[in-house]
Amino acid sequence: MKLVEIILAKIQLSKAPLKELSSEENNAIVKRVLSENWSLYKKQYFIAFILLGAVAASTAFVAYIVKDITNDVFVKQDLDAAFYIALSIFAVFTIRGLATYGYLNVLGKIGNNIVARYQRRIFDHLLSLGVQFHKSNRSAYIVGQINQNIIAMRSMMNDIVIVFARDLFSLIALIIVMLIQDWHMTVISLSVMPIIIFIMSRYVRRIRKVAKQEVDLNARVNSALIENSQGMEIVKAFTMEEQVANKMRYLTEQAEIRSNRIVKLNAKTKPPTEILAGFAIAGVVAYGGYRVAELGHDAGGMFSFLTAAMLAYEPARKLASFRVAFEKSLVNARMLYEILDTPPRQSDKPNASKIQISKSEIEFKNVSFSYEDGDKILDNISLIAKPGKTTALVGPSGGGKSTLILLAQRFFDLQSGQILIDGQDISDHTAKSLRANIAYVSQTAVMFEGSILDNIRYGRPDATDEEIYEAARQAQAHKFILEQPQGYDTAVGELGGNLSGGQRQRISIARAFLRDAPILLLDEATSALDNESELLVQQALDKLVKGRTTIVIAHRLSTIRNADTIYVIEAGKVTQEGTHASLMKKKAGTYARLHGIGAEPIAKKSAIAKKMVRTKAPAKRTTT
Repeated sequence: MKLVEIILAKIQLSKAPLKELSSEENNAIVKRVLSENWSLYKKQYFIAFILLGAVAASTAFVAYIVKDITNDVFVKQDLDAAFYIALSIFAVFTIRGLATYGYLNVLGKIGNNIVARYQRRIFDHLLSLGVQFHKSNRSAYIVGQINQNIIAMRSMMNDIVIVFARDLFSLIALIIVMLIQDWHMTVISLSVMPIIIFIMSRYVRRIRKVAKQEVDLNARVNSALIENSQGMEIVKAFTMEEQVANKMRYLTEQAEIRSNRIVKLNAKTKPPTEILAGFAIAGVVAYGGYRVAELGHDAGGMFSFLTAAMLAYEPARKLASFRVAFEKSLVNARMLYEILDTPPRQSDKPNASKIQISKSEIEFKNVSFSYEDGDKILDNISLIAKPGKTTALVGPSGGGKSTLILLAQRFFDLQSGQILIDGQDISDHTAKSLRANIAYVSQTAVMFEGSILDNIRYGRPDATDEEIYEAARQAQAHKFILEQPQGYDTAVGELGGNLSGGQRQRISIARAFLRDAPILLLDEATSALDNESELLVQQALDKLVKGRTTIVIAHRLSTIRNADTIYVIEAGKVTQEGTHASLMKKKAGTYARLHGIGAEPIAKKSAIAKKMVRTKAPAKRTTT
């Protein structure tokens, strides 16, 4: 086994197995699935039951009419009877065909609606979950798992209806025909059913264990496909093709092994059930033949009974094997509900009200915080962002600067302390009203599916097109947008892949301009840009911060030099506070040391960027 396979075997498949549920817990899941879906579609299900009942009745009629076919047509050679029997068979099969079309159409639409409804429900719930959940779970894996589980929910509901309305009805109707023709042989035929049910039940628990592993591995395969597709540039740049191919090969092999185990378990139920069914039918044929030949019983009734017995085998087999397939769907339902039952971590208090912001002063008061799986990030930290001023946070990486930005938006709950805006504790107010007053520009400009216009409009959904154009002008983005193939209607591509980093960042800033919020949070908004893009983005930011309470995280001197207040944060604490000039006087301080490390390169890059902008030749235009 190659190294990557060994690592995967130890790490990626090391999750704890799904806990075995009691029969009461399984029954609770079944009741929940039924309660959430049955009442919504009871009229449609009633129609499907009638149509499936018609299919079952037509199947039983075929077995019943065999007696008349044998006695009246072949023995008595009654042509009138033959005509009416043929006409009735044609009518029954016509009804059967129409009923089959009807129930497939009804159940298909119900199934599609179940999928769409659970997709909307799970997405709404994912939006309500805290940032920590999404940071702790790979999005591609979650999507892969959810898709499998939702489809299984649809199959569960349709299977329940089909099995009980068609197969059970068919079996009951055919048994009635068998009893009418010969109750002695009916008892003999049904004697093997308890044995078949016992055999099928032996495989249920094993199916349940393997099913969870199959869902998990298939989700990992989907996750790897998505992530490798999105990161193809890195894969190519680092010649990782063989490594990721080995990883994918291993995951697909493991998924195939689990799927094959389910196939094998299903297949193992077939030989004993087929043998027992064959034994029962053979016994009936032998005993029935004896009764007809030796005791003079009705041959037509015998043929009718045999037809009913053989037709009854198929619905009986489906009913017996239904439990195996149902258990697999039950695992999917349970995994889906585990996500839906995950409580929102940053839910509002019961009496939370909308926050009212006037001055927009932000105060972090004795704030301590640590992530679930790590050490303390912030340690009793206190600082103030004054109204309408720019407050810069600087310091070594890992000091807690970005965490402060996240906490100001209530993405996480504090362990202790308060975050106050105009003296109001943000935890006492709704997160939606808080975030409506904040514009956030992150280091990574996130683009969503849709056009450039759509992406800017996320800043304020009710904005007019003209307001969006003006926001783009303010963000130094209008010109390059017009140069795109369809202008503002140009699709941004996956994760904004057809735009440069600077272009994406300026669209992100346009989004913040459009929001026009009193509070602005900037997290390393220029750190990943080239010289020219940095200058253009910085010019846009200079306009954006005017008149707003701004908290900015940056290592670039051009961004923090003119800040009204600068806080140096190290190991979760404020170690220095002041303006650029006052902090530079403290030669032994961290700020002066950081400035000394970055001042010369930054100043040089800034000068180069300005020169590039001055000397850049205008693009030649050609006309036809």
